[in-house]
Amino acid sequence: MPRDWDAFYRKAHGPREPAFVVRAFGPLAPPGPVLDLAGGLGRNAHYFLQRGHPVVLVERSREALRRLADTPGLTLQALDLEAPGAERALPPGPFAAILMSYYVNRPLLEALPPLLLPGGLLLVEGFTRKEAARRGRPESPFYWEPLELLTPPPGLSLKAFGEGWMGGWRAFAAYLKP
Repeated sequence: MPRDWDAFYRKAHGPREPAFVVRAFGPLAPPGPVLDLAGGLGRNAHYFLQRGHPVVLVERSREALRRLADTPGLTLQALDLEAPGAERALPPGPFAAILMSYYVNRPLLEALPPLLLPGGLLLVEGFTRKEAARRGRPESPFYWEPLELLTPPPGLSLKAFGEGWMGGWRAFAAYLKP
């Protein structure tokens, strides 16, 4: 993971394809606003904006936020999600969908269900511990454990799960608020 996200985003070019879990399950989100956590340059946010959802993108990189300024339908919030009490600074919702794409924060994941509308989706995707070992980072906390995403946060049910090689060892889950 980059240590300096502002430097990383200064060098980043062009829009990237949305995460798999967004492409596969985003169309199932009910109408309403979407919360994109650690949204970077907005690859997932743009997907939802193009489908008529207003999006709140939370990001700590001032450079990423600067580059996204003035995007119609996009509300930006500067927030370090790693800071103590960050979950209390999140927008209150309710949201039709919440995204955690290539960002691992287990305590935050547990705090998200109350922010969802009934029928809302929590979409999670990221690299697994197997990918951490392949990259020589076996002790990094920023990877999902094997089968970890099979267990939904309290108050949600598992709609879909996958884990395996997808251009790197990855896992995804789509959780539903009943």
